[in-house]
Amino acid sequence: MFEEFSKRNKAVRAALELAAEGGWSAVTFAAIAERTGLNLAELRRDFTCKTDLLRAFQSEVDAEVLAKAKPAGASEQGPRDRVFDLIMTRFEVMAPYKPALRRISNDLCCHPAEAAQILPSSLASQYWMLAGAGAKLDGPGAGLRVAGLASIYAKVFRVWLDDSSPGLDRTMAALDRRLKAGEEWLSRVESTCESFCRFACGFMPRGWKRRDAGDKAAEPAAGAASANPASA
Repeated sequence: MFEEFSKRNKAVRAALELAAEGGWSAVTFAAIAERTGLNLAELRRDFTCKTDLLRAFQSEVDAEVLAKAKPAGASEQGPRDRVFDLIMTRFEVMAPYKPALRRISNDLCCHPAEAAQILPSSLASQYWMLAGAGAKLDGPGAGLRVAGLASIYAKVFRVWLDDSSPGLDRTMAALDRRLKAGEEWLSRVESTCESFCRFACGFMPRGWKRRDAGDKAAEPAAGAASANPASA
């Protein structure tokens, strides 16, 4: 990752190095400028605030994971298994930065307002993981899928940070368990929503038809009246 030797990537890598050494509080644009040789004007062109550094990191991870993923149509796995593989690939990609991510995560737990600023980009990341897995991303369940996976990922991410086993056994077990539970919950919710929609739609079309018929009947009558001067 970060093969592209851009100013943006240099800044993100420097931020992760500083975080690994001194935590999130050690990450400042002045410190990044000193470490990279960039000036503040150059950094301002790519970043608005510190959390933009994390958003940029998330974006790079997304791209790297999607580049490694097989097309959903070329896989015989189901969507849940493909999501599982993508999330584990994500942890593999982030492994070199685990010390920095651990310190950043611990620090942001004490600053929820700052942590909330990366929520939209975190949801976007999980949207792309679902897209890469070929999951259904239209209809009323799309938002639930994205939010649900984001919640699962956040919990498993904490497990991954403390999982020092070579095979990441704890992480895989936690992810598999939560994905199964999430899939079952989503299936129940979608079934309930579909039943409700069918029930509600059983009433609405008849009302629309009566109204449409009335409107169409009124149009010829109005046209006849305007065409016959004697009716004025």
